[in-house]
Amino acid sequence: MSPDLARRKLPIGVQTFREIRDEGSYYVDKTGYAAQLVAEGKTYFLSRPRRFGKSLFLDTLAEMFAGNKRLFEGLECYDTWDWDTVYPVVRIDFAERSQRSLEWIDQRIEEILALNEERLGVPATTGTAPARFGALIRNAQAKHGQRVVVLVDEYDKPILDTMTDPDLARDVRDRLASLYGVTKSQDAHIKFVMLTGVSKFSKVNLFSGLNNPEDITLDAEYSAVCGYTEEDLDSVFAPELVGLDRDQVREWYNGYSWGGQSVYNPYDLLLLFRKRQFDTYWFETGTPTFLVDTLTEQGFYLPRLQNLEATAGLLSSVDVGHVSPTALLFQTGYLTVDSTHQTPQGLRYRLRLPNHEVRMALPRTMLSAFSPDAELVREQASRLPDLLEAADFPGIERLFKAHFASIPHDWYRSNTIAQAKGYYCSVFYAFFASAGLETTAEDTSNTGRLDLAVRYAGQVFLFEVKTDAQPPGSAMKQIEARGYAEKYRGEGLPIHLVGVEFSREQRTLTRFQVQTLTD
Repeated sequence: MSPDLARRKLPIGVQTFREIRDEGSYYVDKTGYAAQLVAEGKTYFLSRPRRFGKSLFLDTLAEMFAGNKRLFEGLECYDTWDWDTVYPVVRIDFAERSQRSLEWIDQRIEEILALNEERLGVPATTGTAPARFGALIRNAQAKHGQRVVVLVDEYDKPILDTMTDPDLARDVRDRLASLYGVTKSQDAHIKFVMLTGVSKFSKVNLFSGLNNPEDITLDAEYSAVCGYTEEDLDSVFAPELVGLDRDQVREWYNGYSWGGQSVYNPYDLLLLFRKRQFDTYWFETGTPTFLVDTLTEQGFYLPRLQNLEATAGLLSSVDVGHVSPTALLFQTGYLTVDSTHQTPQGLRYRLRLPNHEVRMALPRTMLSAFSPDAELVREQASRLPDLLEAADFPGIERLFKAHFASIPHDWYRSNTIAQAKGYYCSVFYAFFASAGLETTAEDTSNTGRLDLAVRYAGQVFLFEVKTDAQPPGSAMKQIEARGYAEKYRGEGLPIHLVGVEFSREQRTLTRFQVQTLTD
């Protein structure tokens, strides 16, 4: 291996800029973004999913404002940043695991304020948390002779952790709104403010109390402020790419976009470089329970994941007791921006699942929510690729009948998802998507919209799914009448037309018709 391809330490789980630089770990330079934000504005908000580098970006800003020039040698900001001016930095961090109580929130805020008072060498004060925070800012400016920088990491985590208890979540939200609102009243003493989190809570006073923060979440110019670009892989991680299929790396982990340049999930790539095998690393760190609960309770129609549009307002429409599934999926990273287009009402965003990891893992998780036996349902789904490759349609029919036969009747009565209009179609879609198959849901043509198209093993499978079909056999008749197969004939592959019908009363698959086209 040439000197240019010398491998470095992988900063897995490291969110401290100083540690990365001192230990000679790989580092993707984001200092240009940091310097630009400081030069162009004062108060910012950034939403990104978990494990995307928000904490590291804030820590980088903190080291820049602290004037630690040696850490930045060779980086973009090195020759342009004013290293002679050092600012006091207040750090507020709610990233650690929360306890679900107001007492814990109050205690955590007091701990955070005390740590900042000690680090900045200012006297501790008494009174309410907002009053103490205001005194901390004023005293820090007086002692250090420069206005204060306020960096808030995971500002929303205490709220998200309590969303299953709306009354408690509202109390937590109001506590935090009072705390963050101090930055507005102390504006004259503040140089710069940045808050990061997963969600932007709208329609409440959480942000109105701040001093007009600029939301850069959907700013195309800052789409790559967190995450790794294709260029980063070539320039920083070239030694780690040796022996890996670049197209496969891209298919599995790239694809996240916030209206601009597409990026990779950092956590996925670092684990891939360490383990040298493809897996759902980011997803397995923990899908938010609240996300699954929300999609289940609201009966979210899972095939819609591949055919969604939204406005910027909708994508930030999350509040206690009022949660848009689309906004929640976007903010947590399970949907991303595919394209934008201007309308008289403003920008609209076409959304998509970002990559193979999410396309497979999210339906797998939801499939477990659709059934009381998660282990059994995953085993059943894992058999689909072999059945499709062999075009074993009786086997596929038996698989789905066995699945629904395994669900106790009491489960249907006690689970709201089973009552949802699109339950059976969602289950059907989730089976195929969770098996890692190439699926296109709600595939549109000039004659209508097919429920599901699957390409696998040199074959095309076109599924139309109906519940309580009247008359029986209408699923297959619709495929034929609307000519869904026509757009696929040019591929020169065998095409299988499959009409699938379920009965809500019988709670099972009642009709499975197949027609194969070979010309």
